[in-house]
Amino acid sequence: MANSSSPEAPIPVAKVSALIGGWIDRLGEIWVEGQITQLNRRPGAGMVFLTLRDPDRDVSLSVTCFRAVYDRVAEGVQEGARVLVRAKPEWYAARGTLSLRAAELRLVGLGELLARLEHLKRQLAAEGLFAEARKRPLPFLPHCVGLVTGRGSAAERDVLENARRRWPAVRFEVRNVAVQGVSAVREVAAALRELDAHPEVDVIIVARGGGSVEDLLPFSDEGLVRAVAEARTPVVSAIGHEPDQPLLDYVADLRASTPTDAAKRVVPDVGEELARVRQLRDRARRQVFGRVERELAGLASVRSRPVLAAPHRLVDGPADEIDGLLERSRRCLGHRLDAAESDLGHTLARVVALSPLATLERGYAVLQNADGHVVTDPATVAPGDRLHARVAEGGFEVRREE
Repeated sequence: MANSSSPEAPIPVAKVSALIGGWIDRLGEIWVEGQITQLNRRPGAGMVFLTLRDPDRDVSLSVTCFRAVYDRVAEGVQEGARVLVRAKPEWYAARGTLSLRAAELRLVGLGELLARLEHLKRQLAAEGLFAEARKRPLPFLPHCVGLVTGRGSAAERDVLENARRRWPAVRFEVRNVAVQGVSAVREVAAALRELDAHPEVDVIIVARGGGSVEDLLPFSDEGLVRAVAEARTPVVSAIGHEPDQPLLDYVADLRASTPTDAAKRVVPDVGEELARVRQLRDRARRQVFGRVERELAGLASVRSRPVLAAPHRLVDGPADEIDGLLERSRRCLGHRLDAAESDLGHTLARVVALSPLATLERGYAVLQNADGHVVTDPATVAPGDRLHARVAEGGFEVRREE
């Protein structure tokens, strides 16, 4: 086409369209999987028109099929359903549009969906997106709570009413999005990122009421799961009821069994907190009073001891003891002096009795020669020797004449 055309000899649109159609007609049949986003069933028309979307790539293709092909699976086919289509690409030359002409439609079974979800779950778990270590604790009292939920839904009402009943001052930033269908993943992820960037939002709740596995498929989408994992704000998953566990529950920082449970887990109860404060105050008061009473009892015990109750006893006792010791020492000393005096008198009497003075007092005298020796033998004294005579009252000199 490029070689056979020029500004002077352009190719007509009809021919270009015919050439494209000829090339597409050479393509064979293929099997395609996607999610039905639009379904047009005109009454009495022989054709049914669908739009098939790839939820992972956000790419759509038009599909046409005969009514007979559609009627074989009509009971299960609806917007949001996943289907397998055996179709041949077809070019509509008059409008220049590409579509798939379906020869067979098959619903993707629930078992196959669950198997794919389980495979995705294992893949994300292997990447560490479900690890407990990366989950962040919720703030005790969030000043502002972000809420992503359906417009006018029961989930929104449950969260708002229960949260404000528990803590009337709590504020909400609500983002109403589609929670089912082809646009659910895109809108929920966009609202999540918007609230995550909000400077006043402390925690984000993603809430939806119950539904079938197919209805909850958007909350197991890989893109949404990764968006939650990348969020800096703690995220609470409140999807469906207790048995429902989309993949969002595993990556969220906290899983609530229901939207009502999410409100209870995120916002504290003012009545319970006041009761807890009163209990803590009572415990603190009892602790202080108990400590004071123990100290008073200890002080009374110390004061009741003799050393403090009657401190003069510490002086009186030793004083009496000292007086007793002084009296004992006085008596002992007197007895010893009396005994010594008696002994001395007896000794003096014996000395007096044995003393030569007593003999001299009876008229005797003691003669001593010049050397001071007592004369006991007259032969030792020669005539003319001078002697000293000692009597009771003194002494005098004598001489032997013959």
